[in-house]
Amino acid sequence: MRGRTTLGATIVVAAALAIGAVSFYGILSESIHSATERSAGQRLDELAERLDQPGGRGPEGADGLGSLDDEIVQIVADDGSVRAASEEARDALGSTALPVTDDAVTMTVDDEPMLVLSDDLDDDRTLVLAVSVENDAETLSTVAVLLTVAVPLLLLLVAVTTWLVTGRALRPVSRIREEVDGITAERLHHRVAVPDSADEIAALASTMNGMLDRLDASATAQRRFVSDASHELRSPLAVIRQHAELAQAHPSTTSIGELAEVVSDEGLRLQGIVESLLLLARLDEGAGGVHEPVDLDDIALGEVRRLRSSGVEVDGSGIRAARVDGDPRLLGQLLRNLADNAARHARGRVAVGVAPADRHVFVTVEDDGAGVPVEERERVFERFVRLDEARSRDAGGSGLGLAIARGIATASGGTVVVDDSRWGGARFVVTLPLAR
Repeated sequence: MRGRTTLGATIVVAAALAIGAVSFYGILSESIHSATERSAGQRLDELAERLDQPGGRGPEGADGLGSLDDEIVQIVADDGSVRAASEEARDALGSTALPVTDDAVTMTVDDEPMLVLSDDLDDDRTLVLAVSVENDAETLSTVAVLLTVAVPLLLLLVAVTTWLVTGRALRPVSRIREEVDGITAERLHHRVAVPDSADEIAALASTMNGMLDRLDASATAQRRFVSDASHELRSPLAVIRQHAELAQAHPSTTSIGELAEVVSDEGLRLQGIVESLLLLARLDEGAGGVHEPVDLDDIALGEVRRLRSSGVEVDGSGIRAARVDGDPRLLGQLLRNLADNAARHARGRVAVGVAPADRHVFVTVEDDGAGVPVEERERVFERFVRLDEARSRDAGGSGLGLAIARGIATASGGTVVVDDSRWGGARFVVTLPLAR
């Protein structure tokens, strides 16, 4: 990037300088030539006016040209012969006449560039003046040499300056690259130093730190998840092994039926944990299942009947007809997890509601339990999180139900939050988009 930037800047400046130098030289040449021509024209008019006056052929010499020193002046007749000439003209040209033209012309006289002008006099005579333009040529030559030297030097200065400035600007990028290159999975807590320049480089460093924050949080959550999952999976296995070793060492202390019951219960618990973990993994990968019209009111009424059959008092009067697009199995799992959570924490009452509004449908599941403290209302949706009152394995489940509920809601294009119920307990509100 440093080389490309320097090359691009040098090319652009070189083109601009080349155009400017050529334009400047052309304008200067035209200006000098015009100034010389105007000066020569004025001198020619002055001589013509003096020669046309009475007495213009006085004692100064033939036709009044004898007093002109260092000037090449001729008076030419109609037949092209030289009628009179200054001393400089006789020395340089002899009897050769200068060209008579309407416009100024440039020619070489005695190895010196001359500008020749002519003007008509009385008696069919023509006054011809030749003015040296050698100084003009030397001036333009000097300018050309200066431009030839100055343009490359200026280009070199631009290239060096661009190279240094670009290198200085990119130095923080190199430092950021080196720092990020040294950050590994074990060093995710390290952050990139943000420069005080308040420019794009500082924004890049801040963005890089934000990415590292997210990676660090994700890695921490993953490690915690693996640790919690290992603990949850180890518990039923430990119970099964403990009862099996006890039955093997002391057959008289337990029966085959008791051992089979323990193995069956813990196996079911182990199966539930594994299935929940697999479902969360699929949700993390963005697998939202099939999408088809689903009647949420039918699912909600099914959960109401299920809870009532288990002896829980459930209010289903708030259920209204509503249809969404989604996976009926996942949406059923979503409502079941919320219903089981409400039944587990309720003192005696649970309410389930489905209310469509505008382009969304709101599903509420509330109970009259202890509720969820405000500071815990986001943490309850994390995996393997159980509040203090639900630490018991029998009462609290595996701590994956609410995490699965939020994952399904997110995969279905919705959200789930928790606040206070009308009885002071917890109320979970699921917001989903209505079917088109």
